[in-house]
Amino acid sequence: MFFVYALWSKKYDKIYVGMAKSPDDRLKAHNDGKSSYTKKFMPWQRFYLEEVTNKVKAIKKEKYYKSGWGRRKLKQKLEKWQSGRMRQS
Repeated sequence: MFFVYALWSKKYDKIYVGMAKSPDDRLKAHNDGKSSYTKKFMPWQRFYLEEVTNKVKAIKKEKYYKSGWGRRKLKQKLEKWQSGRMRQS
């Protein structure tokens, strides 16, 4: 199994998309500054996680979410996630 995930940096209002076999470990690595790109925008919160059956599908999904249409879809998911968090607070 592979996972495609989307992270959000509240401080910089940035979205980052990636894929991993272990999304929890990967999120920790992003927040520990072990990724050269993401360390500039820490801390990160994961707002989207999708399980896929294999690496090829994960690569395709990651590429889609990095495209214009995919970014729009992720921004909608982020807004929904944020509004859900606001109601819980």
